[in-house]
Amino acid sequence: MKAQKNQEGWWRFLALCHACKSAKQLDELLKLFLTIEEQEAIAGRYLIVKELLKGKKTQRDIAGQFEVSIAKITRGSNM
Repeated sequence: MKAQKNQEGWWRFLALCHACKSAKQLDELLKLFLTIEEQEAIAGRYLIVKELLKGKKTQRDIAGQFEVSIAKITRGSNM
């Protein structure tokens, strides 16, 4: 039951994000919901996934570039 409610909440949150009319509005919404640490984690994950999708660097190179563990890069590549 909890998982179902969380799933419903996730989709409602996505709809709320989708309703934002500008990047500034979305930024304000996300700052309302996310801590600074969560924002930084998402930003870091974005950069890692972006590099993985380019396919030009090894996971070790990406880990060194962003000063994170290989395990963090592997989690990104598994997703």
